[in-house]
Amino acid sequence: MEIQKVHKEAVWQLRHEVMWPERELDYVKLDDDDHGVHYGLFEGEQLVSVVSLFIDGNEAQFRKFATRTEQQGRGYGSRLLQHVLYEAERAGVNRIFCNARSQKAAFYKKFGLVEMAGTLFTKGGKEYIIMEKLFSPAGEGSGKET
Repeated sequence: MEIQKVHKEAVWQLRHEVMWPERELDYVKLDDDDHGVHYGLFEGEQLVSVVSLFIDGNEAQFRKFATRTEQQGRGYGSRLLQHVLYEAERAGVNRIFCNARSQKAAFYKKFGLVEMAGTLFTKGGKEYIIMEKLFSPAGEGSGKET
């Protein structure tokens, strides 16, 4: 298992297959994909899981997190998410957030993300909630998350 930065084009196909197979490929492309850092988790030669990280000042958002359906439940997504959370904290952000599909909220809670009250919304017929994790500012306290 190896995690590496990948080009945006490498993540589009997996995003499409996992998240929105019933839509056109362009539906999974983001206007700001050029400004993100895209990570892929590989098992051998196969791209198994992808996520894109967007940092804006002291905040970050991870988007379009997808793991091959047949590979889910094997820890690949967990490993990739841990890596992205580490990279965001290392970059000095104070907060990271995502728009989580409501039925996946329990997964994100295992990594310290919490649901933000009043942020439930629907897109493309699917229900989402904004979840966040706060990090201690660099140099303050013990360096543990708050």
